[in-house]
Amino acid sequence: MQMICLDLEGVLVPEIWIAFAQRTGIPEFSRTTRDEPDYDRLMRFRLDLLRRHGLKLADIQAVIGGMAPMAGAREFLDDLRARYQVIILSDTFYEFADPLMRQLGRPTLFCHRLVVDDAGFVADYRLRQPDQKRHAVNALKSLNYQVIAAGDSYNDTAMLGAADAGFFIHPPPGIASQFPQFPVHSSYGELLAAIDGAAERLRPAT
Repeated sequence: MQMICLDLEGVLVPEIWIAFAQRTGIPEFSRTTRDEPDYDRLMRFRLDLLRRHGLKLADIQAVIGGMAPMAGAREFLDDLRARYQVIILSDTFYEFADPLMRQLGRPTLFCHRLVVDDAGFVADYRLRQPDQKRHAVNALKSLNYQVIAAGDSYNDTAMLGAADAGFFIHPPPGIASQFPQFPVHSSYGELLAAIDGAAERLRPAT
């Protein structure tokens, strides 16, 4: 029994906060988990920036509504789901993800929640649980799944390390160099071949 766990942003869809930075013209929003390994520090920075600029959840959702998955992502995911069970493990929020999940064929998504005040401002965020990607992988392994995982950022490395096989797909060179134990792939075709190869290696002999 094998389960594939994938990150979302930077793997299947563009980075939401980078798109938001481009739309608002506020470059500070382009800071992501590729730049900042401390997720709470990153989110506190974002919440403060939203408040200072008077931007609400609806402003972010308007940008997300115009976004699309990366080229080839839906086909890659469809191919993967035809042969494996797949879960998306992401540090995004359910309040962001729905338009993109719809375009990806609504794969299973584990992520977090935002706290929105009566005026529509994002007041806080609530993690589903700290270090949720690693915990999810370990929980799946405790259910006797073999887990193969892929991601691109600092916040994916614990997931990749906990998995039976972990891969990067188009990570920043700086992150890839810090974690050389995870093979780097630059296309969905390469990643799919790597997943198939790992699945075959992990499959018990009959």
